Amino acid sequence: MKLKLLLLSFILVCTTGCKKDPRIQAAYDLIERVTPGYGNQFKLELMEPVDGMDAYEITSDNGKVVLRGNNTVSLATAFNQYLKYTCDAHVSWFGNQLDLPEQLPMPVPVKNTINGKYRVYMNYCTVSYSAAWWDWERWQRELDFMAMNSINMPLSVVGLEAVWYNTLLKHKFTDEEARRFLAGPGHFAWQWMQNLQSYGGPLPKSWIDKHIVLGKQIIDRELELGMQPIQQGFSGYVPRELKEKYPDAKIQLQPSWCGFTGAAQLDPTDSLFTVIGRDFLEEEKKLYGAHGVYAADPFHESQPPVDTPEYLSAVGNAIHQLFDDFDPNSIWAMQAWSLREPIVKAVPKENLLILDLNGARSQQENACWGYPLVAGNLHNFGGRINLHGDLRLLASNQYANAVRKNPNVCGSGLFMESIEQNPVYYDLAFEMPLHKEEVDIEKWLDRYADRRYGKPSESARQAWRHLLEGPYRPGTNGTERSSIIAARPAVDVKKSGPNAGLGIPYSPLSVVQAESLLLKDADRLKGSDPYRFDIVDVQRQLMSNLGQAIHKQAAEAFRKKDKEAFALHSGRFLEMLRDADELLRTRPEFNFDKWLTQARSWGDNKEEKDLFEKDATALVTVWGADGDPLIFDYSWREWTGLIDGYYLKRWEKFYAMLQEHLDAGTSYSEEGLPQTHGREAFRANDFYSMLGDWELQFVSTPGKVRTPITQGDEVETATRLYKKYVRLAAEYYKDEIKADEIHEGNIFENLGE
Repeated sequence: MKLKLLLLSFILVCTTGCKKDPRIQAAYDLIERVTPGYGNQFKLELMEPVDGMDAYEITSDNGKVVLRGNNTVSLATAFNQYLKYTCDAHVSWFGNQLDLPEQLPMPVPVKNTINGKYRVYMNYCTVSYSAAWWDWERWQRELDFMAMNSINMPLSVVGLEAVWYNTLLKHKFTDEEARRFLAGPGHFAWQWMQNLQSYGGPLPKSWIDKHIVLGKQIIDRELELGMQPIQQGFSGYVPRELKEKYPDAKIQLQPSWCGFTGAAQLDPTDSLFTVIGRDFLEEEKKLYGAHGVYAADPFHESQPPVDTPEYLSAVGNAIHQLFDDFDPNSIWAMQAWSLREPIVKAVPKENLLILDLNGARSQQENACWGYPLVAGNLHNFGGRINLHGDLRLLASNQYANAVRKNPNVCGSGLFMESIEQNPVYYDLAFEMPLHKEEVDIEKWLDRYADRRYGKPSESARQAWRHLLEGPYRPGTNGTERSSIIAARPAVDVKKSGPNAGLGIPYSPLSVVQAESLLLKDADRLKGSDPYRFDIVDVQRQLMSNLGQAIHKQAAEAFRKKDKEAFALHSGRFLEMLRDADELLRTRPEFNFDKWLTQARSWGDNKEEKDLFEKDATALVTVWGADGDPLIFDYSWREWTGLIDGYYLKRWEKFYAMLQEHLDAGTSYSEEGLPQTHGREAFRANDFYSMLGDWELQFVSTPGKVRTPITQGDEVETATRLYKKYVRLAAEYYKDEIKADEIHEGNIFENLGE
């Protein structure tokens, strides 16, 4: 009997004590998701932080790869660094290069720490511009990608619509009224940032229910990976209709925003603020838990009803007390975009984290009054597709520079409005928290090319040197230059949205030379999916750049009333758009058909599917408004399907109109036309009014998806089109040409930040 009890005790100890720590198990599970079947070749161990910092080690033991980290994110980071620098492997948004041997190689030992307490990821815009239609499979890949790239504080607002829905039902709203308040999924970001309501709705209940499930899956996985999610707080944004429900409350209707009727603001000093705010947070907790960090941006891109230090201090105190009473010792995460000193200083330093989205404040002396500050990087706006980004600036280690100026800088953040573009820029950006000093960018790019393509290629390395001196040269950070493909047509095209104008800030021949070199070793490198993406992406940029020169010739021919030259150059321009669409259709990434297919997949019936298609279409075309759009083409994208179905059609209509003037001998001038954001207004003249009607109809028309979503071979198509357009480049560029001299006016960026 005693022996049986002893054996039973041993079994109990073994089954409990021998069980893997959940932090280690989560890392093993990630390894198996990314590299199935290889988990048993790794030995994972926990270690202590080093000098209070997240840390990891990579070594080997008896034929196994040993990864150590002080938490799951550190272990996942070690795994990624092992793949990159021991296996020359690569995990990317645009396909993986994971040609691993059956027996994994043993690493050279590495010990490292990760900069910053916080590594923050995404702003609200990212969720709408990139992830609006993602399912769990896509989110799961992104969460693994985050952990492997040391992200430990992601914005987590998927499923927030259910929190609003439940809260409003408690405050005299009917089901229909609550769903009518909620915007379409593509525009959630700007509803959560207090800019608009209702556009793209009413939101189907089926969407709300499904995204409760998805939101729980996401936040559960973030917690499993050891991340600290940023959840939504409350700062007084409410439906306009709440003023009717509570006529005595201090509810102010906000002015219009970018063509949308203003939303409403409940005064944080009103007693109703605490009631609704607490209900909101409790509903969020019921669905997703309460995890200690809450985002709130009072009077974001708007004005307070009383602009005095005393009032603003009371606002800051009211919001802080709401959070502290609900979740003691919680942290308020506040964007630096609409920062107001009295609000900030009303909050204890230990309870506030300021997110400096574009990093500008972090580079100043004595930034943000000594409050904890995350130094951010805002590289992309609107999901626009354009090769750009100052790699030398990125490699200089902006975080280390910010810490030297401001010891209150306690983390870094990637706050791009959209992801899934410029993979080289983000591969380096994700890696920078692992470096204490600047990175030798030329050597780093050589290794990048080797692991991305799976084989060393001197031609590929040289291609990236050309791109480094071209699209990724100094001065190319931040706002993208405009696209002639996506520009609303004009004789004198100024820009392709309310953003930076046209002009190429580098010699376009650098892209021509890069594509030539990338294609040189196509037979050796074509087995790499990221390589196949890159030759398409670089060829796209080559053609888009060349389009600017072609249209200039067409415009000049029109001004000179040269019918023959106009027909030649306008015909070539339209043909370039058709070819660009064919090129991009070889891939699933820059793909309007895929975007719409994902949107429609969330609908339970045709009505819901059509509603989501309309919202998805509006975002990347007219953007949206409660009337005629004001910031149309803000989210322009050189995407297959969008080029063929939208941009090409606009240019065809425009050139046909110009041809009619040439045939009739009449004049057409854009001089003196009404402007908005530095380009012709939506209905600037009769042609633009007609075009505007067509654009709005395009948005409203369902069934735009082409099948198959992808077709054609990347290598064959890129090679064929390179040969075609390198000849045209020689004609249009003639001799070696320099970067355009650009004199920039107001770029009207950061709308909705």
